[in-house]
Amino acid sequence: MLRLALRNIIRQRMRAMLTLAAIALGVASLILSGGFVDDILVQLRETTIHSQLGHLQIYKVGQFASGGHNPFDYLIDDPDAVEKAVAVVPGVAAWSRRLRFSGLLSNGRGELPILGEGIEPEPEARIGTALTLLSGRRLAPADKFGILIGEGLAGALKLKAGDSVDLVLSTVDGATNTLQFSVVGIFRSVSKEYDARAVRIQLNAASDLTATKGVSSVVVLLDDTRATDRARATLLGLLPENRFELKTWQELADFYNNTKALYQRQFLVLQIIILVMVLLSVANTVNMTLYERTGEFGIMRALGLSPGYVFNLAVLETTLIGVVGAVIGVAVGVAFALLISAIGIPMPPPPNSESGFTAAVTLVPWVLAGAFAVGVVGSAVASLLPARRAARVPLVEALRMAI
Repeated sequence: MLRLALRNIIRQRMRAMLTLAAIALGVASLILSGGFVDDILVQLRETTIHSQLGHLQIYKVGQFASGGHNPFDYLIDDPDAVEKAVAVVPGVAAWSRRLRFSGLLSNGRGELPILGEGIEPEPEARIGTALTLLSGRRLAPADKFGILIGEGLAGALKLKAGDSVDLVLSTVDGATNTLQFSVVGIFRSVSKEYDARAVRIQLNAASDLTATKGVSSVVVLLDDTRATDRARATLLGLLPENRFELKTWQELADFYNNTKALYQRQFLVLQIIILVMVLLSVANTVNMTLYERTGEFGIMRALGLSPGYVFNLAVLETTLIGVVGAVIGVAVGVAFALLISAIGIPMPPPPNSESGFTAAVTLVPWVLAGAFAVGVVGSAVASLLPARRAARVPLVEALRMAI
């Protein structure tokens, strides 16, 4: 049967080529769309990690349960102990202490509420590589009275690098404290909402303003995002669970999670449309081919072959075409993916962001395997109904069509 199926495919070159084209186009489209979505999500993930969150954040137990109320009640008093544990975890690239605070930022003409962070400039320079500086420069260890301001906040107060601002905060004891800073840079992160209220100053300056030596969190950056869960498990074994809690970037990245859900729904619809088009195209081509061969099938049955044999032969032929078409589709998809990735696809900013980016098409193993399977299985499924119809044509009528 296999030898006969191959001969029939070679004999029906034009119909086989049409079917091959439909399958290959569908498989290549699935590879390109799947790789495109994966690249967008990977870029968004890494930008989120390297602009704000790091891979892991360590807090004092109870901070999240408190809902952000009374943040000074949940400061880590001994960050040195946390850093000693972080230092022995394999794959850690950097870590940094942060002190969160809220207050008012004034430029002498107006003031706005802010959410700020006291940071360590040198480790944060490694963690925040995806933070875009629109003007000025990053904080340096020598900038004790320097401040970085988010794009939206700077626009609202009409600030630029070199301007002076006053930062008004409450201390741990509830007293009001104020200090003048010089704007060293304006930054943009992945979240427009964050940039509308964010400021960053040196950790020492934040400690002086809030009158505390504790920190809100220790942020950990890893060499590889895929090692996040493994590093988390290791740290959980090193830190007392009754004193500290760990959050991964996935748990903190609401913006990323919402955007990921949006993109996945959109491209799922696109992939379903492509799949339906492939099935309909193959079914239509196979149906025409088998109808034209009704007389041939009638002669085969008159020579003693059963309707089941005719059915199996028709399905086998289409499945073989599906295998060849899927191979061609994978090759075409990979070639176009490499070409598109070399050129790049300019993309507009995602929701709640001001930064556009250049997308590519990632070659994802499970996408390649899935597209190949769709080409083969889809071809076989698309041939079932036409093959069944061809096998059930009355013998007399089939022989009449052979005349």
